[in-house]
Amino acid sequence: MNAQLSHPNSKLFGEIQITGSKSESNRALILQALYPSISLSNLSNSDDTSVLQEALKANGGSVDIHHAGTAMRFLTAFFSTQEGMETVLTGSPRMKERPIKLLVDALCRLGANITYTEKDGFPPLGIKGKNLEKSSVKVQANISSQYISALMLIAPSLPNGLEIELEGPITSVPYIEMTLELLRYFGIQAQFEGQSIKIKPTKKVKAKTLAIESDWSSASYFFSLAALSENAEFTLSNFRETSLQGDSKIVSIYKGLGVDTSFNENSISLKKESRKKSKSLHLDLQNMPDLAQTIAVTCLGLGMACELKGLHTLKIKETDRLVALKIELEKFGAIVEITNNSLSLAPCTTLEKNIEVETYNDHRMAMAFAPLALRVPLTIKDAGVVSKSYPEFWEDLESIGFSVGKV
Repeated sequence: MNAQLSHPNSKLFGEIQITGSKSESNRALILQALYPSISLSNLSNSDDTSVLQEALKANGGSVDIHHAGTAMRFLTAFFSTQEGMETVLTGSPRMKERPIKLLVDALCRLGANITYTEKDGFPPLGIKGKNLEKSSVKVQANISSQYISALMLIAPSLPNGLEIELEGPITSVPYIEMTLELLRYFGIQAQFEGQSIKIKPTKKVKAKTLAIESDWSSASYFFSLAALSENAEFTLSNFRETSLQGDSKIVSIYKGLGVDTSFNENSISLKKESRKKSKSLHLDLQNMPDLAQTIAVTCLGLGMACELKGLHTLKIKETDRLVALKIELEKFGAIVEITNNSLSLAPCTTLEKNIEVETYNDHRMAMAFAPLALRVPLTIKDAGVVSKSYPEFWEDLESIGFSVGKV
């Protein structure tokens, strides 16, 4: 399905209920599988979380997680600890191109039995679960924080716990801290100091319920909508001022783009402000790379220049997001330069109309470009890809006045 998008007057009002955080949900589900006394509410209804839930019900055999990168990393670690269980963990063609060698090597150094069934360094994986008795491991820290979180999540279930020594610069630190805080929430002793993470062995945790906060990554598209609108005032439910999610930094970033955020008891209210905006934006997004597409498109729509750094992890996502962003932004008339770690956008005062935006099997490409329809009519190709993280996205746009023509 393609979606033709437009809005009659660029004025936005309404209330939106965004699903629970995918990042929090997927971490909590692994912990719940290890400690059944844990209860969870407001789980994400994303494809990624649904796939993970189904995979955790498997008792060996073939498990296909499709496009779900988080599930691939977390389940690789989880299945390696399930003594006596034999699993083949596979995914989509794109998933088979996404590297996992660093995580597999770390697990094998702990004693795991994991083999590559097709291409070395990439899924599918043959995993024979066993008891992992070693208690320390080194892992390169500048590739993907999900490798580190995968190890952290299984750590308390190991007989001797785990000390993880991080080598090199650490990327996406807020996601590591999110995992750390979830462990602590359930009473697991864990600390992160300098280049070392230490997690104590824990046989049981007390019965406790975790209410998952709504997803700040999904909320970011509404910040973009507010910034690009003539007038906006709407409320997003189930957000907290003190958040585990690094993407909550969107609040301060978009304040400089004309969006004022008010925190209510269990929600946030966004309002478009008329104050003068800066002519350019310079950000290091190493700790929140999932915001890069949203911010780049907002700047394009506002006619602003931007320079975004800290983006090296984008090359191993659902697509090479830096290349994809450059191609699609340039369709609208933008001048874009990229490196392996950065994106620079020159000011663009006139946008091409009726552009068809390719999404590259990437949910964030679809949702990041949608707000640009407040400035020019456009079409999002393969619009159903949003189900990976935010299945109700198009319905929620319609609720605030968008025309979403399904082609």
